[in-house]
Amino acid sequence: MNTRQWTGFLALTLIWGSSFLWIKVAVRETGPLTIVAIRLVFALIALVGFLIVKKPGVPRGARMWGVLFVQGMTSTAIPWVLITWAEQYIESAVATVLNATVPMFTIVMAHLFLHDDRITPRRFGGLLVGLAGVLVLVHEDIAGGFGIGSGSAAGRMILLGVGAMLLSSVFYAASNVYARAKLRGVPPVVQAFYTMLLADAVMWIVAPSVEVPFTLPVLGLTWLAIAWLGVLGAGISYLIFYYLLHTIGPTRISMVTYTIPVVGVTLGVVFLHEQLDWSIVAGTVLIVSGVWGARR
Repeated sequence: MNTRQWTGFLALTLIWGSSFLWIKVAVRETGPLTIVAIRLVFALIALVGFLIVKKPGVPRGARMWGVLFVQGMTSTAIPWVLITWAEQYIESAVATVLNATVPMFTIVMAHLFLHDDRITPRRFGGLLVGLAGVLVLVHEDIAGGFGIGSGSAAGRMILLGVGAMLLSSVFYAASNVYARAKLRGVPPVVQAFYTMLLADAVMWIVAPSVEVPFTLPVLGLTWLAIAWLGVLGAGISYLIFYYLLHTIGPTRISMVTYTIPVVGVTLGVVFLHEQLDWSIVAGTVLIVSGVWGARR
């Protein structure tokens, strides 16, 4: 990985590191389907400027539109809805940890379906070390998230939330491998814009039909959260993501999920004056070591 790739990797870490917090803020007022639909509108607005400057052209052929549709569903619409729905019932920190399972699913799928991204002992060991770091980092949050007995109604909803998060990781992993195999050579701005356009078209059909009565957010903070999630958390970050996906591969780019919890904890320490304890230090060391090991 060169300097440009590492810069993109760091940018994704910082942007996506706070996304789960903003989702938690937004879902307090608005339904998950509505949040995803509006978030995609903001993302598309952010990407229009790049389309005008780059002038990449419109995708041609039914096959390409079909690939973009599948990618839009698996990389955006379905996992975003699952994550947003899950955060109604589980803490954002727990959601962040469960999102860190993406590399584990990706490394298996890439090995099965791609000829140039095979599992190696060093890579697998690095991923395990990174996952251990994530678990150490937020072990208290995990314990808190599962504190309600599974026999209660609330406990069952927590388990369903956990299941939704794990399922979103499966979709993310599948979309990473699918894009690597089917969208090579397609400009990142084309992949980002048209996959989101197709996903948003579906969301604006589904959301008003499912979330009845369909209402838009009222609070300014909710609009701020969704706008941030759309412009930075989707529009700009997806350009970076697709660039990295096709230059460093799906397994390496999926490792960004290991570094996301570090950002969340750091923001809490710096801006919310949360306590810096041993788990933060140990978790950070393990995560960085795991990323370094798997990168080699």
